[in-house]
Amino acid sequence: MPAEFAPQDGVLLVWPVRAASWGVDPTAAQRAFCDIMREASNSERVYLLADSAHLHKARAQAGAYATILEIVTDDAWARDIGPTFVTNGINVRGIDWRFNAWGGSVDGLYDDYENDDVAARAFCSAINADCYDAGDFVLEGGSICSDGEGTLLVTESCLLSAGRNPQLTKAQIEQKLKDYLGVEKVLWLPRGIYNDETNEHVDNVCAFIRPGEVVLAWTDDELDPQYEMSQADYAYLSQETDARGRKLVIHKLPVPDHPVCVTEQNLLNQPEDAGGEMRSLGERLAASYVNFYFTNDAILLPQFGGENADSDARAVEIMRALCPERRIVPIDSRDILLGGGNIHCVTQQIPKGAIR
Repeated sequence: MPAEFAPQDGVLLVWPVRAASWGVDPTAAQRAFCDIMREASNSERVYLLADSAHLHKARAQAGAYATILEIVTDDAWARDIGPTFVTNGINVRGIDWRFNAWGGSVDGLYDDYENDDVAARAFCSAINADCYDAGDFVLEGGSICSDGEGTLLVTESCLLSAGRNPQLTKAQIEQKLKDYLGVEKVLWLPRGIYNDETNEHVDNVCAFIRPGEVVLAWTDDELDPQYEMSQADYAYLSQETDARGRKLVIHKLPVPDHPVCVTEQNLLNQPEDAGGEMRSLGERLAASYVNFYFTNDAILLPQFGGENADSDARAVEIMRALCPERRIVPIDSRDILLGGGNIHCVTQQIPKGAIR
């Protein structure tokens, strides 16, 4: 599995329309998706999936930036439903993992995910890419992060959750990852971001910025529930080495100073029939600046606005110092966060060589 900062052919997104995630009026979320596509299109091809009922609006809003493919999905989390690409240095192929909406009947977020489960193979077919079938092995793209040199980051809270692969031991899950992704070492972080409804995907808490170096979501506030979670991850990573035997350089990337929470205005856009996905007033969302996306020449960095303007600016400066070879592009992504994820969650990179 190549690193996300490796050269790319393009990026995959899905047009957001599902009311339970994006609201009765999804315009604000669609605007944020278009911001991502516009910036990504500066250095790579952008693919956007949409169903027949929404093709016209998707083309009208994003046609200038994206190649739009008529492929039906149940929601817009391209990272988790799209293919994970691997390479042998000559050929690039996708992997079609089993998708069960982050937990199936145990603690999944929605019941209808049949279209999501077949989207990876449909996309590979559309771009003429070969695809491996991972069978019944449940995995989402947001739950793994590769350095491109044999090391993989995951969280125990996610990959060992009861709703994914309960029939497999930790050792068996690790072997599956090694077999499919060609990695040599899996680093099992204990936790992710507080209140992350994906059972704490790694892409919200820790990411490689280059081999041997990671950014880790952080807070110094001992009263914040994130504090102990980040402390546990830091302690674990500090004692580990990567597949090449290197001690990891850990850069702390603070979470927003003020929790990002659901407002009364947000609830006005919530459908009455959202069921178990109903947000509540004051509910804390899983806001993290680690949920960024690498394009070929930039980093698209989440921004939350309002009382977190200073936090937003700090994150930009930290990433600019850590990655001077790339442009740091702030993206107002609060409306994506309301759906349950962020920039990295709605994008899936397509490495060089995937498109023939």
